[in-house]
Amino acid sequence: MKSNANPLKHLTTGRRGFLAGTAALGIGAGLSTHAIASRAAANETTDFSLRDQDLPFIGTEETFSTHELMVLNDRLFLEDTGLAELGPRRIGAMDEAGLNVQILSAHTPGVQNVKGQKGIDFAYRLNKLLVDGPMATYPGRFKAFATLPLQNPVASADELERTVREDGFLGCLTNGIIGKKFLDHPDFEPLLARAEALDVPIYIHPGLPPDEVFEIYYSNMRPEYQKEFQDQVLSISAYGWHQEVVTQCLRMITSGVFDRYPKLQIIIGHMGEGLPFFYERVVEKMSEVTKKSLDKPFEQYFHDNFWFTTSAFPQTELLDLLLKHISVDRVMFATDYPFANIKTQTDWFRGVALPREAKEKIAFRNAEKLFAIKV
Repeated sequence: MKSNANPLKHLTTGRRGFLAGTAALGIGAGLSTHAIASRAAANETTDFSLRDQDLPFIGTEETFSTHELMVLNDRLFLEDTGLAELGPRRIGAMDEAGLNVQILSAHTPGVQNVKGQKGIDFAYRLNKLLVDGPMATYPGRFKAFATLPLQNPVASADELERTVREDGFLGCLTNGIIGKKFLDHPDFEPLLARAEALDVPIYIHPGLPPDEVFEIYYSNMRPEYQKEFQDQVLSISAYGWHQEVVTQCLRMITSGVFDRYPKLQIIIGHMGEGLPFFYERVVEKMSEVTKKSLDKPFEQYFHDNFWFTTSAFPQTELLDLLLKHISVDRVMFATDYPFANIKTQTDWFRGVALPREAKEKIAFRNAEKLFAIKV
């Protein structure tokens, strides 16, 4: 993964200041992309660098922040990454790469740790900033996931509905564990019910682990580790937060969230956060112990209630593995801008040896269908 910025460069604070058609196509039925490629049209170019240059893209995990939000979360070292820039610099990067639309979401952890009216007001300001700023200035180029004051689930449900109905937002994005609770906790039933009623998805993005989890799993007293922030990186982008997202998703299935809200849709990024690697073992083991407690076979929830994005993982072998288990109709393109280079992602995907129909689904058609938008 290439990055156009190094978030560690100006890091001077401590850990809490740190964050860096399926059968027809043969996908989701055990065939690799290499096998599928053999079925592509005979006149398809063999020069991967020239393939599918006209392919439109919708980016479904594209991050922003503000100075106020970075101050709140003690992350001013991120100022030079482009997170707060929602104008010419961002549009230029999109145009260079051929990315038609970014769906914006607030940088983790957003305002989900801010309690009371302060959190409610902060979320409202962030959401309105997008509506009155980039979405108005560049019509059609930016869409958005709502930032929610998740310490108050009822207020979060209300803000989700307001943003969807008044401002045309496409759903919401959460960032890892909320306090010490995952979304399967009964406290979040109002939000889950409202998302289902509005027919909009929840994107689960990773977040910082709680202090207790960090101390047990990731802390290391070696001075050189502390100096180089190796334990912090291990706890988030290198490993930890990917596992946390998968854990949260598995909890949602086993706790019956999707039996209570069968139409609820969840999106996860980073090529499935490691789930494709564990998929067969998870399904095998969990099917045995949930067959009497769930309404459906365990694996069916992945196909009915989950979507997966490619954000920051331009690796064909991982896409291969994801498509071995998950239908091409449930995979969407994303870049993880500004932490990953947009053009690196679009160039990679243009060169992937998939039939044009499958590539269009991942690049933009699945997002158009899920979010009821057009490129």
